[in-house]
Amino acid sequence: MKKFLIFIAKMMLLLLLIVVVLDFCYTGAYLKSDHRGKIDYIYNSKAKDYDVAILGSSRANNHFVAQMFEDKGLKTFNFGMSGSHLFEASLMLKLMVEREYKIKNLIIETDLNLSNEHRADGIAARFLPYIHDSKTIKEHFAREKDFYELYYIPFYRYVAFDSKIGFREMFFNTIQKKTSHLENKGYYALGNKKGNMENDLRALKPMHNKYYEEIKQICAANKIHLIALMTPMCSNVKGMDYFEKVNEVYPEIHNYENAVQGDHYFSSCGHMNDTGARMFTARILKDFFNK
Repeated sequence: MKKFLIFIAKMMLLLLLIVVVLDFCYTGAYLKSDHRGKIDYIYNSKAKDYDVAILGSSRANNHFVAQMFEDKGLKTFNFGMSGSHLFEASLMLKLMVEREYKIKNLIIETDLNLSNEHRADGIAARFLPYIHDSKTIKEHFAREKDFYELYYIPFYRYVAFDSKIGFREMFFNTIQKKTSHLENKGYYALGNKKGNMENDLRALKPMHNKYYEEIKQICAANKIHLIALMTPMCSNVKGMDYFEKVNEVYPEIHNYENAVQGDHYFSSCGHMNDTGARMFTARILKDFFNK
C-alpha cells in the first residue's frame, strides 16, 4: 500500500511538472507573436500614435472603412472584433493605454452590446495566454467566476479554451503564420451574399454598462475624444425602439441606426456590405471629421 501511494504521488508530481512546462511553452509562443490577431498585435506592441482608433464588435469591424479615414490624413486602425462584447473592448483600451498609445479620437460601437456585461468567451480567451504576464489582464478577469481556475491551475486555460488558444493556435503562432485580421487596417469587408435579413431586438434591454463606463473613464483620464455610435440595421427589425432606449440610458451615444437605407446595402440584418460600410463611413467622416 505504501509503495502504491508513493507511486501515485510521483505520478501526480510528474503530471504537475508536465502541465507547468506546457504552460510555459505555450505562453512563450504567444509572447513572441504580434501578427495573428488584434489582441496579440496590441499586447506585443510598443507605443503607437493614432488619430482614430475604432473598437467594438463585428458592427464596428465590418462598418468602419479605416482606409477612408487614412485618405483624409487620419492615421486609423479598426480594432473591432467579430463576436466581442464591451468586456473585451474595455480591456483592449486598457492595454493600449498601458503600452502608451497616443489616441486622439476613439470611435466605440456601442448599441446591442450595451445589453449585457458578459465576456464573449471566444474572444476573451485570446487574452488568457498573457494573464500571468499582465496585471491589467489579471485584474480585468478577477471578477469572473472561473478566475481562480484560469489563473492558478497551470495549463487549465489552454485546455478549457483549446479551440481558441490550444495546440493549433499555439503552433501557428510558433511558425508565424499570419491571418487576415490585420489586413486593410483592421477593416473586414462583407460581400453582397445575403445572410439572415431579419432581427428581433425586443428581448434586449440596454443597461448602465460598467464596461462602457470604464471606457468613458479611461478616455477622460487620457484626454481621448470619445465618439460613441450606434450603427445601422436592415429594415426588417422588430423592436427598433431599442435604439431609443439606449439614448434614454446614454443620451451622448449618437444614433445612426437608420443612416444607411436600403437592404441592398446589407450582407445580413445587422451587418452592412462593403458598399454600405463605405456610405456609412463617409457619413461619419462628414459629421465628425469635416474640419
